[in-house]
Amino acid sequence: MISRSVAENLTKASWIRRMFEEGARLKQERGPDKIFDFTLGNPEIEPPPAVLAAARRVLESKEPHLHAYMPNAGHPKVREAVAKRVSAATGLPYTANHILMTVGAGAALNTVLKALLNPGDEVMTVAPFFVEYVYYAENHGGRLVVVQPKSDLTPDIAKLEAAITPKTRAIIVNSPNNPSGVIYPKSTFVELEALLGRATQPIVVISDEPYRALVFDDVEVPEVPPLVTRSIIATSWSKSLAIPGERIGYLAFSPRMPEAAALFEACTFTSRVLGFVNAPALWQWVVAEVGEQVIDVAPYREKRDLMYEGLTRIGYECVKPQGAFYVFPRTPIPDDVAFVRMLAEEGVLTVPGSGFGMPGHIRISLTVERDSVVRALPGFERAFRAARAARA
Repeated sequence: MISRSVAENLTKASWIRRMFEEGARLKQERGPDKIFDFTLGNPEIEPPPAVLAAARRVLESKEPHLHAYMPNAGHPKVREAVAKRVSAATGLPYTANHILMTVGAGAALNTVLKALLNPGDEVMTVAPFFVEYVYYAENHGGRLVVVQPKSDLTPDIAKLEAAITPKTRAIIVNSPNNPSGVIYPKSTFVELEALLGRATQPIVVISDEPYRALVFDDVEVPEVPPLVTRSIIATSWSKSLAIPGERIGYLAFSPRMPEAAALFEACTFTSRVLGFVNAPALWQWVVAEVGEQVIDVAPYREKRDLMYEGLTRIGYECVKPQGAFYVFPRTPIPDDVAFVRMLAEEGVLTVPGSGFGMPGHIRISLTVERDSVVRALPGFERAFRAARAARA
């Protein structure tokens, strides 16, 4: 009864969920205090009080039709508020007709890929990448082409250019990156714009930005639209407001893009026919009012420092994360899946880098209590020493 494509994908089921389920089993077997689960990127921080207060105001409002059907692109007043913020950030003249409210960043990506792809078209991205990109491209008859990064985990523009074919329609970039926490520098986008200028067909850059606000050490996240002519922002408030379960985000079509109006119209249609219809009304009104709020990133920075310094002291090789809430070290043996199993024996649950297009690494999510990081480090060390000893 199940389609072949879904059956095949189920056999490659998300490592993140698989390890989460393994964690539930181990917690029951050994006790929750002996298992350290670094698998899910589910913020443990609560939303800012101003966000919850705004939600209460909307729910208690006597204004009629706040929760009724609306234009598929979202409430015009909400889109105007978002456009004003994006204009202020980028210096470009965004209007409500450049903004489409979506059911989170996942819906944003599916909505735009549905509008862009013909059967057999290609979407490019850079490893390591969010694993769902594979399925998002396949959802709409496309194929994900993965390009390996430079040693610092930033895009290798020469490799990207070499991978372009007549079927290339879009490039997805994700900065701050899930799973590495790396922020792509401005020079990457300057080179990317030059690359696209040499291409023989229009190629759209989709900047997937749900972690934009989660940045450490005063590192600047470049604004993509001023640097790349054909660019679309796909993002959400899931991480910045710690509301991933509320599924609220948007697409922003650069005013510099010649096809902006046509793509806006196409995505208004694809959002509807994909079944999203429109983004949740309640949360549209909330983000219009308080969407500029950001959670306190200090706890994530502290846990980043604890984990990064602890791992490098042990001997792990790792690019220091500049944002998001992940650490992505190399494994001491080439087989990252085998090493994940060794860590699990120590009660430490991580996700193999193979699931993100980069074998030989593991993803560690820092959406845990600080104490969990401290108490897990001995397990990381024991597994590291055991792997090195077995390899010797």
